[in-house]
Amino acid sequence: MSQPTTLSLDIVVPVYNEQATLDTSLRRLHAYLTDAVQASWRITIADNASTDETPAIADALAAELGGVAAVHLPLKGRGRALKAVWGSSPAEVLVYLDEDLSTDLAALPPLVAPLLSGHSDLAIGTRLGRSSRVTRGGKREFISRSYNLLLRRTMSVGFTDAQCGFKAIRREVAERLLPLVEDDGWFFDTELLILAERAGLRIHEIPVDWVDDPHSSVDVVRTARDDLRGMLRVGTNIARGRIPLEAVYAELGRRPFAPPTPPSFFGQVVRFAIVGVLSTAAYALLYLLLSGVLGGQVANFAALLLTAVANTWANRRFTFGVRGRPGMVRHQFQGLVVFGISWALTGGSLAVLHATAPGASSRVELIVLTVANLAATLLRFVLLRLWVFRASRRATARGTAAREAADAAASREPRPVPSASAGAALVLTPNETEK
Repeated sequence: MSQPTTLSLDIVVPVYNEQATLDTSLRRLHAYLTDAVQASWRITIADNASTDETPAIADALAAELGGVAAVHLPLKGRGRALKAVWGSSPAEVLVYLDEDLSTDLAALPPLVAPLLSGHSDLAIGTRLGRSSRVTRGGKREFISRSYNLLLRRTMSVGFTDAQCGFKAIRREVAERLLPLVEDDGWFFDTELLILAERAGLRIHEIPVDWVDDPHSSVDVVRTARDDLRGMLRVGTNIARGRIPLEAVYAELGRRPFAPPTPPSFFGQVVRFAIVGVLSTAAYALLYLLLSGVLGGQVANFAALLLTAVANTWANRRFTFGVRGRPGMVRHQFQGLVVFGISWALTGGSLAVLHATAPGASSRVELIVLTVANLAATLLRFVLLRLWVFRASRRATARGTAAREAADAAASREPRPVPSASAGAALVLTPNETEK
């Protein structure tokens, strides 16, 4: 196939040790594109430091088949491969497909069509749509649905399937977002989607027919664990304002756009639990370090005070979505009141322990205090949600509504008519009556 001057599609297939299936899969993909896709295209095989015959097979396919290129990368990582190829591709739309072609290729034209037309910024296949037809084992089905449910609840995203290996993105969007994505492995495309949606970009979903590859080498449990770590990292970075999403929105975002709504009750519970686990671990470590020097009660007070300040800050930003300086001092003061209640609860449990078992060791004290601290955590969540951050969440909702109204008014506002003094030629067209 002769390559035109402008390339519409670059279909990237990351591979690692796929010598058994690469030749068959690529020939099938090449035949489909030749017969069914009218836009100009290229297939790029991105070899991720394979140690078998995959590089040689990729080079042979590139030499034999028109419109096929092979790229060899020195390090593993699906995200690293996509960053390298997408970042240097001249194509209008950049596509990613799994090598096993688990997704029916008939979904490819509707995947890229809204991107070629400019209607959408990213497009993904979803195996969780009502009209999707999926064949896979119960274990992978359960893990996938649980992960995507957790992702939607905790990250407040709207897309339904983050991990389907069937995605596309417009080149100018990729150029802006790729430098912001930190992950180089399996979490790469999930992170890309989170940042895209938070930046006000349009994500188009299509239901796909998908058949699980029983010989897939993906470690599902390890991948899910790494994805959870990635979610925590991205959520923290967004909450702390480390990712310039406002700049991306100003450059590429679609108006009017409603900023992400505060997390749902379920999402708040999950986020609060994550913060609570980290706070409890920090409290236990601080208590063990201080108890030998300061004594049980003083060490308990100091450990609780330090973790309470950090806990209030983390819940303010991460759990309840309250940002900015307004109200920060008041929230910390109210958080200290909540801390006082927690201290009374944990201190009281320690006093009861000393009264009933005077010779209790530091380990026993730690166990009793940890249990009491977990009980106080439930009370802390209720007080933070219904008292400390309630007014701020209402103010955030009012501010969001005001921004939406302003954006809507701006989108309806007519463009100003240029004046003759502006330097541009003013052309007057007579209407029917004047004629």
